[in-house]
Amino acid sequence: MIPRLVIIKGAGDLASGVAHRLWRSGFNLVMLELPRPLVVRRTVSFATAVYEGSAVVESVEARLCPTVEKAPELIKKRIIPVLIDPRGDSLSFLQPKILVDAVMAKKNLGTCINNAELVIALGPGFTAGKDVHAVIETRRGHKLGCVIDRGTADADTGEPGEIAGFAMERLLRAPADGIFKPHKMIGDTVIKGETVALVDRNPVYTQIDGLVRGLLYPGLQVKKGMKVGDIDPRGETVDFCSISDKARAVGGGVLEAILNHYFKPV
Repeated sequence: MIPRLVIIKGAGDLASGVAHRLWRSGFNLVMLELPRPLVVRRTVSFATAVYEGSAVVESVEARLCPTVEKAPELIKKRIIPVLIDPRGDSLSFLQPKILVDAVMAKKNLGTCINNAELVIALGPGFTAGKDVHAVIETRRGHKLGCVIDRGTADADTGEPGEIAGFAMERLLRAPADGIFKPHKMIGDTVIKGETVALVDRNPVYTQIDGLVRGLLYPGLQVKKGMKVGDIDPRGETVDFCSISDKARAVGGGVLEAILNHYFKPV
């Protein structure tokens, strides 16, 4: 039998795409997050529950859970509990057989192949067969969402995927250390050179026309060069409240890895 409970470390947009796909497939989930998650695509991230108490992504609800002991109550209601637990201390209570590292730190922050019966990680920084049982490719291209049983995902290039001819230009980065203060909202349209936010008194300009697809939560402390938002050059045609094709593909890869583990081909 396939275990029903899956623990996901991280609750950003990729982690949430994975959670949504597994939830729709009948799994029970618990997501672990930081006390102040630096999530940009907040409208499609269950991490928003840390700030607002709850978050709904495509009709699936997550709620901030005060203690790990309360998590089973939310699960019974088909609500995803989000715990503030960056170290994974709750694993000893939950005793999961399936663990997914979806932190997307581009390096292993402590996940071990012995943390659960099946340990899956997203993207670079992990070696399948050593750190974890399986790695899911997160780089856009023909291999996006592929399950890697031995070896690593493609290395991080430091550049976002190209959309409508734009790559690095899409990103909004902090011009200095300070407190992030958005002037625009996710879903607003902007023109090149417009101020989208401030870091203290330093403006964050958009380099292209487009739609604000993501912004950090207001009031967060940021460092110079940190990603604080992104602009989609496709403009108003973008559905910023729907899970991305990338997140769905990665979620499908996680589901495949689970099925492969428990129903190994003969």
